[in-house]
Amino acid sequence: MRNPRFKLYKLLLINLGLYVLFFVFSVLVSSQLHRAGTVAFYLRKNYVIITALSILFHTFFLYYSMNRLYILLVLRKRFWHFLAVLGLMGLAYTAYLVISDLMSHGFDEAVKQKLTPKVIILSYVISFVLFSAITFFVTYIVYLLDEKKQRAVLEKQKTELEIEKAHANLNFLKAQINPHFLHNTLNYLYAKSIPYSAELSEGILTLSEIMRYSLTDNLPKDGKALLKDEIEHVRNVIRINQLRFSNNLKVDLEVKGVINGARIIPFVLITIVENAFKHGDIKSNEHPVKFTLEVIDGRLHFYSRNKKKTGPKEISTGIGLDNIKKRLELAYGNNFVLDIQDEQDFYTTRLSIYQL
Repeated sequence: MRNPRFKLYKLLLINLGLYVLFFVFSVLVSSQLHRAGTVAFYLRKNYVIITALSILFHTFFLYYSMNRLYILLVLRKRFWHFLAVLGLMGLAYTAYLVISDLMSHGFDEAVKQKLTPKVIILSYVISFVLFSAITFFVTYIVYLLDEKKQRAVLEKQKTELEIEKAHANLNFLKAQINPHFLHNTLNYLYAKSIPYSAELSEGILTLSEIMRYSLTDNLPKDGKALLKDEIEHVRNVIRINQLRFSNNLKVDLEVKGVINGARIIPFVLITIVENAFKHGDIKSNEHPVKFTLEVIDGRLHFYSRNKKKTGPKEISTGIGLDNIKKRLELAYGNNFVLDIQDEQDFYTTRLSIYQL
């Protein structure tokens, strides 16, 4: 079993401890009743062998049954799954009791006369019911305690996320600029710059579009934006960076598939793009920065690869990527994969969202 909840060595130590306690208790009771020969009885070769086999059997029996029952409880399996496990437990325990009785009593005629088939069967049933009930009870208690602990961890994580969200909202409010004022001002500057420089006016218009998208607050309740708008935002960021560097950047953006009305949580793609601009060699002719976005059957795949800068590098805090990972977890649960590969000369990011 991979990562069993109940460890084999711990169960072995518990069994050994119980047998030692039983031995000490029996000796103490016998001494109180003035019965001699108790220690000698327990130290007989045949009894020691049976005891050792019993400890080993119960250890492995508990290891399998408790871990199996625990898995069924975690997965919330149906009743018949538990019956199947109990059936296997019953067969194994019956076989153990038969072998144990044969080793203890052999074919002694006096014992055979006392232990009728009904008595033997009844003793087996009672032994199995009691032992399996205790096994299930202990397993169930451990499962409940683990579930309670897990809920506490999830609640703590939820609280931390809510606190982070509150801080983010507060910081946003502190830095917020009236989007209409900013948009109108940039449009004014754009109109005034047209007679003087086509490149300058294009830059102002592109910046206006970037700020308009960044400051928008009319998203639906689920907080998702149209994928086509997110792609256009990425194009605008690439365009304005090209203007900054006199169109000398080596950047390729390829979009494949049918976008239609697909939606995505905003600023995820642009964070990956900005990360490539920040840490990548964006002027390499041999290794241009490569972005590929593909939508297939409602699934999104985004690929980013860039050659690392040579010389002094900016210190990466990883905050941006950590932030989008948390946002992806909140929005998509387990329906996404964010794979980041930090190689010697290249930096590669792959994002797959399996259900937009």
